[in-house]
Amino acid sequence: FHVSSSSPTPSAYSVFLSYASEDRAVVAGLSAALRAAGVDVWFDASELRGGDAWDDQIRQRIRNCTFFVPVVSAHTEARPEGYFRREWKLAIERSHDMADDRPFILPVTLIDVRPEIARVPQRFRDLHWVNLPAGAHAERLVEALNLLHQKVAAKAMGARATDAGPEFSDAGRRKAGRSGFPWRRIVALVLAAIILDVAWKWG
Repeated sequence: FHVSSSSPTPSAYSVFLSYASEDRAVVAGLSAALRAAGVDVWFDASELRGGDAWDDQIRQRIRNCTFFVPVVSAHTEARPEGYFRREWKLAIERSHDMADDRPFILPVTLIDVRPEIARVPQRFRDLHWVNLPAGAHAERLVEALNLLHQKVAAKAMGARATDAGPEFSDAGRRKAGRSGFPWRRIVALVLAAIILDVAWKWG
């Protein structure tokens, strides 16, 4: 399994490209475009197949990637079986643990096929697809992924602000409680009343 990144600095996000082996050359072009944009791409550029270690590696990288990109093509449509279908199911399983508004899977199609009739899991049909005829216009994929990453980052920042909010609000209320409520005046009045009462009884 080939993990490729041409950026000298850490990538903002990572992408797992899942495809039928017959589409390797086309998907390599998509991978190159993503790398040129500074994206960390997880792309199987080898001919190796099978084995527990290889399978565990695939599962781990699907668990850790920021976005999963299944590539739909004439070959995936023609093949009733293939390891790519297992990868697709693993990605869907991971998405079940995510919030509904957290984007993760972004299907790409190399052919003119409607999602509702494509040979893909139902989950894919409910998502936005990027149409890249024969792998052309790879910049569309880069743009779509950048938009998804911005959405994820904005949600994360909003969540951190929400987590911090109550702490600052409570601190403000505690401060207001100390300075705004006249505890000392009340205590002084109560002591004065007790002293006057005692003086009246024994005076």
